[in-house]
Amino acid sequence: MHVTLTGATGLIGTKLVRALRDHGDTVTVLSRSPEKAQAALGVEAIAWDPLSGPAPAEALRGRDAVIHLAGEPVAQRWNDEVKRRILESREVGTRNLVAGMAAAGADGPKVLVSSSAVGYYGKHGDERVPESSPAGDDFLARVCVVWEREADAAADAPTHPRVVKIRTGVVLDKSGGALKTMLPPFKLGVGGPVASGNQYLPWIHVDDLVSLYLHAATDASWSGAYNGAAPEPVTNKAFSKALGRALHRPAVAPVPAFAIRLLYGDMAEIVTEGQRAVPEHALAAGFTYKYADLDAALADALR
Repeated sequence: MHVTLTGATGLIGTKLVRALRDHGDTVTVLSRSPEKAQAALGVEAIAWDPLSGPAPAEALRGRDAVIHLAGEPVAQRWNDEVKRRILESREVGTRNLVAGMAAAGADGPKVLVSSSAVGYYGKHGDERVPESSPAGDDFLARVCVVWEREADAAADAPTHPRVVKIRTGVVLDKSGGALKTMLPPFKLGVGGPVASGNQYLPWIHVDDLVSLYLHAATDASWSGAYNGAAPEPVTNKAFSKALGRALHRPAVAPVPAFAIRLLYGDMAEIVTEGQRAVPEHALAAGFTYKYADLDAALADALR
């Protein structure tokens, strides 16, 4: 395959580029800093600012697939300006990518795989949440609805590409993301569950997430939304205990909800609420998880 990626220098993107190259695929990345991206990833990089205008058609013609990962990081303290950037980067950025796909004409990509998030569903308590569940109405849910709407518009491009949306949960990789943030207090023996600890955490090992993206790009039967989560989400309390076991540290010191709100502002809702998102569509498609067991996933992620 010949694949174009956005957001290729992030946690998932770097591993996805490596996996594609290992498979013998040709990769092009779109980046605000193409020289840095090319040096870091060893692939062709073309300049594009997602907010400035349509993606360059020359980076999309002759490509089999586009994988769209770019977006303002959600894991930061939210205020009005940060929220604006989070929404705009996904709404305008995805719209401009789709405009570039349309401009590529009849030689444009045949599939768009776009990142999304389990935050699409909003608050559901301990209810199991498959892909057929409705969207929530909090900030992140509204962002995901807009994000996916812009991605779905790609189906109107001349090649009428398949559109697959990966609603990602908490990605397990010690080099970045939520796990990297959790490690310091747990290594000191002062980690523990957040708030009540009863909220669900839809986790996935980074290798399984990369594999989901590859399946979405190559399997013509995949279309629509897929939860990027392991088969069995766990509560925050159970996850904390598993991480403590993996690090041979106690995990009993609870982090009160008010402390999380002081640290993260409105973003605290992601940590204190959670979703019990289950990958019904991926399992129905026969997708096999390498790390379906949390203890095994943590052991490998921390290796």
